[in-house]
Amino acid sequence: MLKINRRKFVANTVSSGAGLVLGSRLMGLTHKEEIFSDAGEKKRNLMQEVLKYRKIDTHAHVDEGSYRPEVNLDFADRLGIEKLMISDFIRPHTEGTPDDFRARNNFVIKCIKERPDRFIGTVVLNPKYGKASLEEIDRCRDAGMIGLGELYNQVKINDPLYYPIIEKCIDINWNIMMHSAIGYSRVALNLHEPENISLPEDFADVARRYPEAMFQFAHIGGGIDWENACKILKDVPNVFVETSGSNNEANMIDFAMKYIGEDRLVFGCDYSFYQGVGQIFSAKLTDIQRKKIFFENISKRLKKGGKDVD
Repeated sequence: MLKINRRKFVANTVSSGAGLVLGSRLMGLTHKEEIFSDAGEKKRNLMQEVLKYRKIDTHAHVDEGSYRPEVNLDFADRLGIEKLMISDFIRPHTEGTPDDFRARNNFVIKCIKERPDRFIGTVVLNPKYGKASLEEIDRCRDAGMIGLGELYNQVKINDPLYYPIIEKCIDINWNIMMHSAIGYSRVALNLHEPENISLPEDFADVARRYPEAMFQFAHIGGGIDWENACKILKDVPNVFVETSGSNNEANMIDFAMKYIGEDRLVFGCDYSFYQGVGQIFSAKLTDIQRKKIFFENISKRLKKGGKDVD
């Protein structure tokens, strides 16, 4: 078996359905590099396959430290990600004051003004400060932002404090993307999570209260019990389920397809760029299904809010 460093993207198309050898092994492969599968199948140009799909990363972050805009674009260029929905999220275990979320949104506004062709800005806020949050939606909308996210854990998504914000988003057809819990393992909730972390049950609850609203459940690959999440969200059609995260277990996308379906899954990376793209190719998906997950599902939702990415 070939030895591969973390800057190679290797095919493994054996009948077990393992698909691609994922994660960090994708890193650094250029369009022209060609590789062989472990099963000795004929030479394939996998990057040509990757790059043929239009992609919108529905879960990306920017700031002046860990999530620099130029780093986002470098990854996106390599993987054919056309646009990224960006936020500078309010950090966990912080108060999330209006001064804090305005400053974070200001940085996103700067990014979308510098690269309107690549970045789609989404708004962070804290409903504990209801008036300031509603005013922030108006301010950021005027600046070209569209949608909320990544909302964090200062307040649960189904808390009544969120109701006026959700109702405003219904009026302007905005997508609402929120963080969910991360586990020590797939089935154990991380005990260091804040008390107000939103769980799949909370998304289902608020989505049923507001069937007109458009919710996005963040990162089933983030460490949560993704099987449980998909089962809980199965019958709430206004919740999109997003695929990002670094804990990409085998069969996760196929399982989500069974319970959520091809019309409600959306592609995201959350800075796990190679895993995010690779897992879509390792899943048993048709060409039409990949197109929906990578681009079409979120494109239709953004278009409702006035952002035509076609």
